[in-house]
Formats: sequence, structure tokens, C-alpha cells
Amino acid sequence: MEVGFLGLGAMGRAMASRLLSAGHRLRVWNRSPEPARELAGRGAEVVEEPAKAFRGDVAITMLADDAAYRSVGLAGPLLDRAPRGMIHLNMATLSVELTRELAAAHAKAGLRYVAAPVFGRGDVAAAGKLTIVAAGPEDALEQAGPLFEAMGQRTWRLGSDPSQAAALKIAGNFMIASAIETIGEATTLAARHGVAPETLLDVLTSSLFSAPVYKNYGAIIAGRKYQPPGFRLALGLKDVRLALAAGEGAKVPLPFASVLRDAFLEAIAHGDGDLDWAALAEVARRRAGIVAGPD
Repeated sequence: MEVGFLGLGAMGRAMASRLLSAGHRLRVWNRSPEPARELAGRGAEVVEEPAKAFRGDVAITMLADDAAYRSVGLAGPLLDRAPRGMIHLNMATLSVELTRELAAAHAKAGLRYVAAPVFGRGDVAAAGKLTIVAAGPEDALEQAGPLFEAMGQRTWRLGSDPSQAAALKIAGNFMIASAIETIGEATTLAARHGVAPETLLDVLTSSLFSAPVYKNYGAIIAGRKYQPPGFRLALGLKDVRLALAAGEGAKVPLPFASVLRDAFLEAIAHGDGDLDWAALAEVARRRAGIVAGPD
């Protein structure tokens, strides 16, 4: 399949690499050229502007946030230059509001828009084990099936409304952020009473909290190993804000999301924005007077 790929951060690079390994032909674009050059060595064609990547059978986007999508024209001008009937798979986490706007703009331009955000970090993407939640036109979901198979271990189809996939992804990231905050507070509480974080987490992740989120983030927090980041803390703040906006739009109070937003802001104020978002746990440590800096 001929695929355009826009956005080659840690996740995008890994996902594009999986597509190349599966035999798909890639045309790639990224703001900074180095990631694109790396993929060129594996056969990808590097293009110098987004419009040249936004073509083919399918275009995949993995940009940072709503502002990045608007800046490259994905809410308007870029669509006018795309081939009619092309599928656009957005696999990043966007607001519900922009997702609805994009779906309408694509339909007007004769394009098929699918929201297909992913759960998983860079190592999961590199292994082709992402969890994908996808919603959009049924024929587009069917046609994109081989791409989903190359990048993920399972794709959950949610129907024809792309905003449902966006809402699910935002809700999922809100749950992960809440778990990180809980682990940070709980390990700090235990540490103040002489219980090592590793001991607390060994007991609980081997019994009551055996889910991957608690195991994986628990290990990062216990070891205070926040570099290199699998997902930057500053992006965690973005996603909590998306949850608050989605809640406000649907008249759903999210009181703990407000707590999380302030904790993320506090972490960023202390210079932790480029660390892994598990470094949110350091906020609880600082509040308890444990001031040694994270790794």
C-alpha cells in the first residue's frame, strides 16, 4: 500500500518502521529532517512539505497536538490538495472538538477520516504491539486493516463516529495519569513509614494491582528512572487538559482531572516537563520534603 506518514517522533518513527518492514511504500515528512533521513535508509521517500506526504492510498498522521494539526493545514488547506477518496488515519491524541471538525472537513473535501489513536510507548510501537482504537467509515476501516495489523496487536473498532475513538483515548490517558499520581502518593506515604517503594509495589502489583500500568509505571517510579522519556510529562498535561475540555463539553465534572492538571503544572514548574510523565510522582516526594532530584 502507498502510505504517507507525517510526524516522526519516537512513536511515529517506530510505527513507520513497522510499516516498512511489512512491505508498504512510505512517503515521510517531519519538521526536523533527521528522523526522516533515518527511514530513508530503509527505503522511505523523504518529502520536504506536508502536502507531498498527504497523498497515496492512506495518509497517517502522528503529530503532537491540536496546534500542530492546524499549523500544517490539516483542518483546511492541505485537504484541498489531497486525492479524492484517500483515507486519513490520525493516530495521535487530539481533542474531541478538533476530531469532529476534521471529520466534517474531510467529508466535505471527499476524503475519508479515521481517528485511530494508540495506547503504548515507543518500545511497544517498535514491537508492533500497540493497542489501536479506531472509528470512521466502515470501508476505510476495512482498507486500513493491513496497516493496523502491522502496527498493533489488536484494533478495537468503535463504529463510524471518529469522536468516540478520541474520547476513549482521552479517557484512557486520564486513567493512566491518575494511576501514576496514585503510585507516586502511595510510595511516598510508604517510604515515610520505612517501607521501600520496591517492596510496596512488589506486594501490590503481584496481587491486587497486577495490571501493566501499575507494573510498568511502578517500576519506573520506584527506580526514579525518568530518562529517556517514553512519553513526556508536558504531553501528559496536554492530555489532562483534553480530558477537562471533553468533560466540560459534555457537562461531565472531572474533579480529579483538575487535581492532576495542577500536579502536572507543579512538575513543569520544577523543570520536569521533558522527563517521562511518570516523574509526576516526584511532586508527591517534594511535597513530603523528599527533595533529591530524579534521574
